[in-house]
Amino acid sequence: MLPKVLFVVIDQIRADLLFGRLADHIELPNLRRLMDEAVSFTNHVSVANPCGPSRTSMLTGRYAMNHRSVRNGAPLAHDTPNLARELRKGGYHPLLFGYTDTTRDPRRHPPKDPLLATYETEMPGFEVVTEMRMEENRAWLAYLHSKGYRLPQSQEIWVPAGDRIAAPAFYRAEDSDTAFLTDCCLNALAVRRDQRWCAHLTYLRPHPPFVAPAPYNEMYDPAGLPLPHRPFSREEEAASHPYFGPLLEKDHARQTVIGFPDLGDDIDTVQQLRALYFGLATEVDHHLGRILDWLKHSGQWDDTLVIVCGDHGEMLGDRHCWGKRAPFAEAYHVPLIVRMPGGRQGLRVSAPTESVDLLPTILQAVGLEIPHFADGASLIPFLQGEEPEGWRDASYSELDFGNPVVPTLWQSKLGLSVEEANLAILREGAWTLVHFNGGLPPLLLSDTDRQAADHSKDPANSATLLRLTRRLLDHRMRHADRGLSDWMITPEGPKLRR
Repeated sequence: MLPKVLFVVIDQIRADLLFGRLADHIELPNLRRLMDEAVSFTNHVSVANPCGPSRTSMLTGRYAMNHRSVRNGAPLAHDTPNLARELRKGGYHPLLFGYTDTTRDPRRHPPKDPLLATYETEMPGFEVVTEMRMEENRAWLAYLHSKGYRLPQSQEIWVPAGDRIAAPAFYRAEDSDTAFLTDCCLNALAVRRDQRWCAHLTYLRPHPPFVAPAPYNEMYDPAGLPLPHRPFSREEEAASHPYFGPLLEKDHARQTVIGFPDLGDDIDTVQQLRALYFGLATEVDHHLGRILDWLKHSGQWDDTLVIVCGDHGEMLGDRHCWGKRAPFAEAYHVPLIVRMPGGRQGLRVSAPTESVDLLPTILQAVGLEIPHFADGASLIPFLQGEEPEGWRDASYSELDFGNPVVPTLWQSKLGLSVEEANLAILREGAWTLVHFNGGLPPLLLSDTDRQAADHSKDPANSATLLRLTRRLLDHRMRHADRGLSDWMITPEGPKLRR
């Protein structure tokens, strides 16, 4: 049993920065060093996007169809079991450095409670050591104030200090949000060496707004980076499926930065934004290396389970899209690296894994029981060099693109109710099925052409489309919420399925 856990989530990092077409163009020495000492899962996906649903699935071990916090701002039921609460049962201190984007249950708070005015609160059960949020950065702003910075107003902290998008941030690299959060984590853990802790460290970067301190703002030459994957024109992409018209109406380069409302979508701008994203990812890598070095130098490396992953990906201009609301691999495929003392080193696992697998993995590693409600499965056998019998050969993800208060473009333009504005994704081998609610046609994508074309209308693929659709339905039925259905009331009292 391991007494300590370092659980790092890097916001909006793509898997192909480490294993894929972008890997040869970016410097991530510390992540690669960790890969040499760990097991890397190269076919790992987020089961829900965007940030709030994704992190809720990670921390509850449940699909969005079960926890139902399906969008940023959708509340999570107050009694939902989660990783922090399970760790406390074993005497652990669940420490949070950053954020979880958990929206509080309005049934448990008075209407004017400030907690109900933001989706950026913490998952219940965590001890917030350092708050770091995108919209509310009080701890970091107070730190910058103490260092003598003249603070801009509100979100203007993310405006570059110049008239171009590649201008540096107004703060120095040693005072950035990434550096500050790392310093806070190291200082807090230094006085908790005798505790059984789980440090959940959540880096905001390389999540937009894309603004980086020097030298990271100009670390990469935009002309030297691969061009975005764009098999079709923007107009052809928008017309290819009803979902993509509204998506591309809202997805523009200007949404990734603040202070440049007239920014165009020309390829030079796109490449500059991709270069900034690379720089922000390298900055995170640098500071993650400080954490890993501290664990080794403090003698805790062999007592600590280390998990590094992304919460979701980033389209980064591919298919003319930005962010994580497109159903393509770039938005869902994320890195996962797990280092368990005594486990395999330098191993790469290609079996499909999902973000719901992290809760069972952590709990088993620290000697706690995996709760019956978990939709995921422990990765410990893989860390020991074995593939579990009956392991999945497909992965599942969801996306809700509705809003019950202010209808989204999809609802307005496609005539969808909020209950219909959602999709589910099944990935099996080279095939990806995207099933849309509300009567929208499906997408059948193939990795053999980098998911460029929709194969659902080809009669030769009708059997594949039917089989994957049935499999998707089976998956949802098999994984329906078991929170209470696994219990049975008997004359001898309540009994739980084992």
